[in-house]
Amino acid sequence: MTPRPVRRSLLALPLGMALAGRQAAAQALFTPASAPDRPLAEIAAGRGLVYGCAVTGNLLSQEPEFAALVAQEAALLVPEYEGKFASLQPEEGRFDFSGLDAVLNWAQHFRKAVRGHALVWQEALPDWARAALGEGPHRARGVLEAHMDRVLSTTRARIREWDVVNEPIANPPGSDVPEPPGNSGDLRATPWLRALGPDYVAIAFQAARQRDPTLRLALNDYGVEADTPWAEEKRQRLLRLLRGLRARNVPIDAVGIQAHLQLREAFRPEQFRDFVRQIRALDLQVLITELDMREPKPPQGDYVARDTAVALRVHAFLSAAIEGGVRTVLTWGISDRWTWLNREPAVALDNDTHRGLPYDWELKRKQMWRAMARAFLGQPVG
Repeated sequence: MTPRPVRRSLLALPLGMALAGRQAAAQALFTPASAPDRPLAEIAAGRGLVYGCAVTGNLLSQEPEFAALVAQEAALLVPEYEGKFASLQPEEGRFDFSGLDAVLNWAQHFRKAVRGHALVWQEALPDWARAALGEGPHRARGVLEAHMDRVLSTTRARIREWDVVNEPIANPPGSDVPEPPGNSGDLRATPWLRALGPDYVAIAFQAARQRDPTLRLALNDYGVEADTPWAEEKRQRLLRLLRGLRARNVPIDAVGIQAHLQLREAFRPEQFRDFVRQIRALDLQVLITELDMREPKPPQGDYVARDTAVALRVHAFLSAAIEGGVRTVLTWGISDRWTWLNREPAVALDNDTHRGLPYDWELKRKQMWRAMARAFLGQPVG
């Protein structure tokens, strides 16, 4: 069998390499020799790309192996939770930057950039803010502006990009995440929508720009990557929102595509590449902000087969993203040992662990790491 048909057949198996006769081909792909032995950030930088990952202050301070991996591999960091509303303002008017400062201080020491996540989101809201948003638009706008006043002035010297609005798009019927009632057109039902109406997205971006004219402002969302009817509808909803914001001259600079990928979902590279290009045509940058891979339940095949399936999908996804114009890629963590995929009951595997990040539980580079390196280099799978 020649190499090219083998690659096609492997890519055609969205759930992995469980079929008989695939093992030898799986072992031949993404070997250690298939990518240079250099950090991902260095490999990416060679093509004008940026690689980074999500971190927490606790892991950086309490897990030396985690900190060493991040220091070695990443050029850009994003705090998993330390920049969210509930962490920064747990009580009205009482701000706590200790967690975020821990990340920022570590990043400064190791000369890493940090992006902020996230100013306006329906989750990670403290009870007091949720209650305040129910007191009417004037009160809600005051809460939003007071939060931005303090957060953006405090972080201005060290964070030059923020996810201003996170996950505003409603999930279409058929998605994995049921949408609660009360959405407004393409926007999901949230306390911010109920308080300020559909203009809350524009209000948030305008407020951020007023407080920092040179800050890069991003909108971040998920569920737009797969080749499924509901993902296509969500892509169209996101494009409608972005076009509407641009038509009204709302200040927005970038779009983050989270890329919490699911191996069981079909993926068509040219479809995703063209979607990225449609966003870029609006004069917006596009980032991959939270990349990881969720395996099906139960996972299919042994570890080599599973890792090959993950690597093939990640390579196809990143190659399409980069071809479309993406220049920044962050994974949501760096090792399977600490991923939310194995902590969150709704997505965790029974009696097994997801293998959806570049390093495994033993902190060894996986086929996914080599797939990412080859995608950054613009190289085929093998």
